[in-house]
Amino acid sequence: MADKLRLGLIGASVKGTWSARSHLPAVQASSEMELTAVCTTRADSAEAARRAYGARLAFDDYRKMIASPEIDAVAIVVRVPSHYAPTKAALEAGKHVYCEWPLGRTTGEAVELSALAKAKGLATAVGLQARVNPALMHMKEQIEAGFVGEVMAVHVSLMREGVLSRPSHRTWQRDAELGANTLTIANGHTVDAMRFVTGEFSRLSAVVATQAKQWLDTGTKTLLDVTSPDNVLLAGRLANGAVVSVHIGAIPFAGSGYRMEVYGRGGTLVALGEDSPQLSEVFLHGAKGGNTLAPMRVPERFTVAAPGTPSGEAFNVGQMYTLFARSIREGAISRGESHQPTFATAVDLHRLVDAIKEASDGDRAVSFE
Repeated sequence: MADKLRLGLIGASVKGTWSARSHLPAVQASSEMELTAVCTTRADSAEAARRAYGARLAFDDYRKMIASPEIDAVAIVVRVPSHYAPTKAALEAGKHVYCEWPLGRTTGEAVELSALAKAKGLATAVGLQARVNPALMHMKEQIEAGFVGEVMAVHVSLMREGVLSRPSHRTWQRDAELGANTLTIANGHTVDAMRFVTGEFSRLSAVVATQAKQWLDTGTKTLLDVTSPDNVLLAGRLANGAVVSVHIGAIPFAGSGYRMEVYGRGGTLVALGEDSPQLSEVFLHGAKGGNTLAPMRVPERFTVAAPGTPSGEAFNVGQMYTLFARSIREGAISRGESHQPTFATAVDLHRLVDAIKEASDGDRAVSFE
């Protein structure tokens, strides 16, 4: 294997896409990964991305890129409905795969891809980057070490403004059937962060609502009908007995950002951020046996992204690439281990999102016991 793992990235762009804001700068800074190839749907845009990001190869057909013997691993950074086909093709070609979340448009797609990766013995990563946010990794460790004692109550909120309009390139997300909306993405990432830190649900009830039934397309200045949900309310219990409440909302103006509060018999921990925990820096505060929250320093050992990785959206993606590369190099997958969230992690979250929809549609609690 080469000194650096040779990565082919599907969905490269020189414009302001998620790939350009996060994956490409993270790989450029990586000491573990080399951006060997980029792929888009057009030869001219692929060549522009190759020049902009210093890749050696450019492709306008992902099948050709995946077939290249110069590629060790593939990153899938395209729209959710297009995750399945290139991910399956990469696995069938024996490539390790990092796919953005959601893994598939449906749980069935996710289950199939996870099973294929396991059968092939390949390392996988899924873009649930909140699990590698240093502050949340430290928060989890502190809870496991007994900082708050018995966990009694958990409250999570994420309120993001801008629900009334979308630029033209994002209006496709208005269709709930395409799998990219507040329930799957903002709620998926944020609830997964809570599961990572505090544990699994044992029981929940839910309200999933579409409050803004039309969006303004800011490019065409037209109103478009919307079926995608924009507010998710959860109430339930965790497996450890704690009661939990969650509100994830896309609202019109002045969103309050991200907050996760964990209240225990011996103390309190609160994580705060301006945006979703997979996207932005999170700050941790704690109170041990008292009522005054104080900032808590996050140890440097939780930062594994290469020096020079940009802050902001690229940082947690850089964390993921480092851990993904280590899993590949160490053969962790053959031992049933990994350093990062995997396709199996994604399947669990897909099933939880399905349970939330079931609870909301049936107006009843769902039990996981």
